[in-house]
Amino acid sequence: MVALPDRILMSAEEYLVWEPTQEQRYEYWDGKVVAMSGGTRNHNRVSFNFSKLLDDALVDRSCEVYIVDVKVQVELGQKYFYPDVVVTCDERDTDPQLVQFPCLIIEVLSPSTEAVDRGKKFAKYRQSPTLEEYVLVQVDQPSVEVFRRSEQGKWVLSEYNLDEILRLESVDVEIAIAHLYRQVEFEAETTEN
Repeated sequence: MVALPDRILMSAEEYLVWEPTQEQRYEYWDGKVVAMSGGTRNHNRVSFNFSKLLDDALVDRSCEVYIVDVKVQVELGQKYFYPDVVVTCDERDTDPQLVQFPCLIIEVLSPSTEAVDRGKKFAKYRQSPTLEEYVLVQVDQPSVEVFRRSEQGKWVLSEYNLDEILRLESVDVEIAIAHLYRQVEFEAETTEN
């Protein structure tokens, strides 16, 4: 296999044809194709737990939960991202390759992606008229941040700890934070004397 550079230039149309044929996932940022980095076991476990809990809770509703390999069209012809978990309840979402009308996006944070997930990605996700909640989940400690769009269009932060219940208003689901971290092993903190 030929090694590819971290960033490649192409049109959105070329990207949408090329990217599904690749073994690795690539996001699309204004003409630049950016390779996605791999995750850890804890990252994978939290993503899986979140998607399973959501999928089980939404089984009788017309919502779809996707994990890792389904991209979100953030800006037509400009930006296509791969969130860790995305939920759409919009009947217009029929494209087999991507979600165009997300109501909930979840990013499981890692040291290499946290700044982008909090900054540039969230700034672009906020432009989606259908997105109601954006969730950031830590894997090095049990902590969940939920940004909700208020009726006035402002994004309001709520924080949750291990012993709390997370209420996702966008899909009317409650999840125990402890369940998100099932089978996740946190590194013991070291203290210096």
